Amino acid sequence: MSVNLQKGQKVDLTKGDVSLDRIVVGLGWDPVKKAGGFLAGIFGTTAQEIDCDASAILLNQSDKLANREDLVYFGNLKHKSESVMHMGDNLTGDGDGDDEQIMITLSRVPQTIHKLVFVVTIYDCVKRKQDFGQIQNAFIRVFNPTNNQELLKYNLTENYAGKTALIVGEVYRHESEWKFSAIGEGLTVHGISDIANKYM
Repeated sequence: MSVNLQKGQKVDLTKGDVSLDRIVVGLGWDPVKKAGGFLAGIFGTTAQEIDCDASAILLNQSDKLANREDLVYFGNLKHKSESVMHMGDNLTGDGDGDDEQIMITLSRVPQTIHKLVFVVTIYDCVKRKQDFGQIQNAFIRVFNPTNNQELLKYNLTENYAGKTALIVGEVYRHESEWKFSAIGEGLTVHGISDIANKYM
């Protein structure tokens, strides 16, 4: 049964199921629809195209990004250990369900990696003058791809106007177990490189 989390909550991923090895982190969002001006009467509302990108930052025990190769995003879809794989870039956010997915094989995550931080950024946000005030229905969820059972979901309901990136959640080691933490922190950055630099 899926657990709905609030900001700051933590939940065990593997304690209840020691056989759980592969998980998928699904991230979703929708552009805010607005009146279409003169054509609104004919076509209803329109949504601005906003290209959000999901990324995973793999951190060591000091919460540092030791190597740029430990950043999995649209420009590096697979970690060298093959433990973390980005399933592809969605350019618009249209449609129901997950917009982007990242698959993790927990047993393959190198022992030097203590935490995976999941981030959503807006591509070319400065040039396009876009921020997360133009995004709604953002969420992160974790499910078991073997049986498609959803383990948890965290809906980001805060007002993130003016923020151009979201740290949505973390998967981290706790002794021999894996846990998830709901973060929901908004940042004002130019892109994923700025966030990576914060962890260097």
